[in-house]
Amino acid sequence: MSERLISSWQINSDWTLFLDRDGVINKEKYKSYIKTIEEFKFIDGVLESLKILSNIFPRIIIVSNQQGVGKGLMTMDKLNEISNYMIEKVKKFGGRIDACYYATDLKISKSNLRKPGTGMADLAKKDFKKIDFNKSVIIGNSSTDIKFGEKLGMKTVYIGKSINISYDVLSENLFSFTKSLICNM
Repeated sequence: MSERLISSWQINSDWTLFLDRDGVINKEKYKSYIKTIEEFKFIDGVLESLKILSNIFPRIIIVSNQQGVGKGLMTMDKLNEISNYMIEKVKKFGGRIDACYYATDLKISKSNLRKPGTGMADLAKKDFKKIDFNKSVIIGNSSTDIKFGEKLGMKTVYIGKSINISYDVLSENLFSFTKSLICNM
C-alpha cells in the first residue's frame, strides 16, 4: 500500500523534503532535550539516507520545535552549534541539509512558529522561492509533524508505530522510508 502511494507521488526535482530532527535524524532523549553535541547521536542509517535523499530532493530542510531554548535549558548558540555539527557530519558523508528552522517558543505560547503551526514552513518558503508545499514531503515522529504537513498540503510520513491520526505513509525509520522511495520511483 505505502509503496503504491509513494510511487503515485511522482517525486522529481520540483520537490522539497522537510524533516523533523529529534526522533528522525537523531535519537531522542527520553523526557529531556539534546543540549550538547555529545548528546547528539545519529539514528542508524540516517547518514546513508541523507546521502541518497540529497540526490533526489533539491531542497532538504529541518523544521524542529526546540522549546529547551525557551525553557532556558540551553542557549540559541548551543542549538546552532548542534545544527552546525549535524550539517557537517551529513556533508562529510556525502549528503546535505540546506537549512534548519527552529521554533524555540514554549508550547503554551501558541506561536505559529511551533508545529503544528506553519511558521517555519513560511520562513523556508521566503528563503527558497521554488518550494511548492503540494510537492513537499514532511517526515516526522509526532502528531504535530503530521498536522503541520496536512495544513500545508504536504505528503506526510510518520516514523514509528501507528498512531490515531491520518498520515500518508508509516515507516519504521528514515532509512526504511528511503529504501521504499528509491524502489518506487
